[in-house]
Amino acid sequence: MLVDGKIFPYKKTIERLYEKAGEVLGEDFSRVNISLNFVSGEEIKSLNNQFRQIDRQTDVLSFPNLNKTTDQKLTEFDSERNFDDGLLFLGDVVICKKVAYAQAKEYGHSKKREICFLALHGLLHLLGYDHIEKQDEEEMQGVADKILKEFGVNR
Repeated sequence: MLVDGKIFPYKKTIERLYEKAGEVLGEDFSRVNISLNFVSGEEIKSLNNQFRQIDRQTDVLSFPNLNKTTDQKLTEFDSERNFDDGLLFLGDVVICKKVAYAQAKEYGHSKKREICFLALHGLLHLLGYDHIEKQDEEEMQGVADKILKEFGVNR
């Protein structure tokens, strides 16, 4: 797996988390690419306004590259792989550390747990999960909880 972008010092943790997510979901993430970036409050507010027409800061945004549903496997998108390196670009995840750290304090858990939750939340959106309907939200949260638990990061 290739995770690129501005994510230091969480790079190794998030890469391991994403590998665990692949194991739990039965997906091979060894040949995928995800762009993950930490941005300022103003940057995420601008992105949120531009792409969702919501003029406020948020914790995480996802920009999927594939039109994937949760019942599709990544192998169905092999034709989308980069010709040069064979990687499949899943999309972009953008996290606002300022909001994440405030939420960690508010919820009473570690910054690491909050960053892991948000990075995973973003990944799940890239893989076709959403939380628009109550049933979808429960499914997405259940998958996230299972992955985080197996990764060793609990609430």
